[in-house]
Amino acid sequence: MSASVEDIWQAIKIGRSSNIDWFSEQTPPASLAATLAAMANSQGGTVLMGVAGPTATPVGVRDTETTIDRVLQAALSIEPPLIIPLPRVMLLKGQSIVIVSIPQGMPHVYSFDGRYLQRQGENNVPLKPIELRRLIIERGEASFETEAAPNASLDDMNWEKAEAYAASLSGLGESDTRKLLIKRGCLVMENDKLRPTHAGILLFGKDPQHHIRGAEITAARFAGDTMSDTFSRQDILGTLPDQIRRAETFLVDHLRKGVHIRHTMAREENFEYPLEAARELVVNAVAHRDYSINGDGIRLFIFRDHMEIASPGGLPGPVTIDNIKDERFSRNPVIVQVLSDMGFIERLGYGVDRVIDLMRQQKLRAPEFEETAGGFRVLLHNQNVDTKNEESAGDVNVSRFNGEYNGVEINPRQEAALIYLHTPGNTRITNSDLQELCRDVHAETIRRDLVDLVTKNILQKMGQKRGSYYVLKRD
Repeated sequence: MSASVEDIWQAIKIGRSSNIDWFSEQTPPASLAATLAAMANSQGGTVLMGVAGPTATPVGVRDTETTIDRVLQAALSIEPPLIIPLPRVMLLKGQSIVIVSIPQGMPHVYSFDGRYLQRQGENNVPLKPIELRRLIIERGEASFETEAAPNASLDDMNWEKAEAYAASLSGLGESDTRKLLIKRGCLVMENDKLRPTHAGILLFGKDPQHHIRGAEITAARFAGDTMSDTFSRQDILGTLPDQIRRAETFLVDHLRKGVHIRHTMAREENFEYPLEAARELVVNAVAHRDYSINGDGIRLFIFRDHMEIASPGGLPGPVTIDNIKDERFSRNPVIVQVLSDMGFIERLGYGVDRVIDLMRQQKLRAPEFEETAGGFRVLLHNQNVDTKNEESAGDVNVSRFNGEYNGVEINPRQEAALIYLHTPGNTRITNSDLQELCRDVHAETIRRDLVDLVTKNILQKMGQKRGSYYVLKRD
């Protein structure tokens, strides 16, 4: 949607910034080209032709066609040529102003007169080498994942995993594991020597984090709505496929369960978020994060009222917050391909559309997408947006306990046990009952959870050994 006169005027009153600047009609094309290139290398912006001085006085342009032609010439003098929407003319305080828009998420890295610039406040400043390299990778003009990993050799590869992967792709007609990994971009020939790429180490390395710092997931469940000293944490290391599987186990172990009793008395259980939506976001974060950013990993944080998945690196290529539902682009096509080969494609396939649909089906708020200073974050909220229809259908919603019971902190498995005991018709619970609710949790963990509830004076144990069961303790 094009900016209105009011939008432009409000932006002018705020002053020059990283995404707005203005020039007089007679500004040399070189000055204009430098600003266009800097904005294109940043977050885009707007340039106004026919506005003068620090007071932002609309003086207008006498010849709009010539001014537009000058803008386009300046854009084409940039390397590679900057292709922008056709500038438009707007009346501002009675003066004809030419509006030049530089969209966010341009596909290339642009230079003018041999300089790579970016916007910093109202100034055009040179990109530092590390910033330039990161921008080149982010926009897909170079690939960190296909570079040979420094100091890594074939001995650093887990060939058992690589051969299992190759065997699963027997239909491709390539029986040699090394040749297949070369085709996939996991191995590369460098100085007549075969070496693993960053993608190869991340997917099949013996110790990926030794070579790529920060290539991990930090998962944590906090008791409240914000970070606190009370939490369960797991540092998830290893290859990317292993990380995805372990993150899924963490989600199953730490997401709370809600219970619905339908009018037919059928009992339904749902995680506080659709499990497939949470899995989808984990896989997308692993597949699309910027691995060239050292020392920072993916964060999977679950709070009482929301969960967030944050990954290093901004949105890649032409993807923006506005077009994230429709645009498809990956900075790591090798990693995406191999994860797809391994059977994760269902979780990658439809991206954010699938997450939005799954949240809607569970009557939860739509996910929120945010670009942060150093990366990208998705937030899921567990508040139900509309429970009236569900209640009118004859269903009873047994409320979640939000991590505590009568002021005592409980974990998600203990919460599942208490929800079970608050369901009409359930007066007792056994180890087997809770094991059935938490199928992926070890039996010893289940036993300890129930014993802990007894210690916390919430449950009372009845009977002995195999015939024992637990009931709510009454005051």
